[in-house]
Amino acid sequence: MKKLFVGILMVMVMVGVGGCAATQKGIQGNKLTVGTVQKEIKKGMSGAEVAEALGSPNIVSTDEQGREVWIYDKISTDRIKSESSGYGSLILFGYRGSSGSSSTSQKTLTIIIKFDNNKKVRNFAYHTSRF
Repeated sequence: MKKLFVGILMVMVMVGVGGCAATQKGIQGNKLTVGTVQKEIKKGMSGAEVAEALGSPNIVSTDEQGREVWIYDKISTDRIKSESSGYGSLILFGYRGSSGSSSTSQKTLTIIIKFDNNKKVRNFAYHTSRF
């Protein structure tokens, strides 16, 4: 019963958050990929167009000449867990056993977008890793 309650609560929170996120056209969370950057970001785009394509950056800074630099830094973790179990009976004695394995991997994506004095994209770069 407790698991059902927690599940219903999580769905309600996700629907509430999803309703708020639906008003923003940017790509959030794990959906931000190198392919998205390559497809959507072009030199000469405005900051508003970048924000519409990628969402809000994690960091906004300036370079040595006072031009804006936006940084998107995403980290995701994949956890895979598998289990197997068995049960057998030998006349009066029972046997129950289980085994399993798990693995965890992480990937990072860092996107750096540099703007010119006219607030247009002058250059962008990205780096991705998996470990």
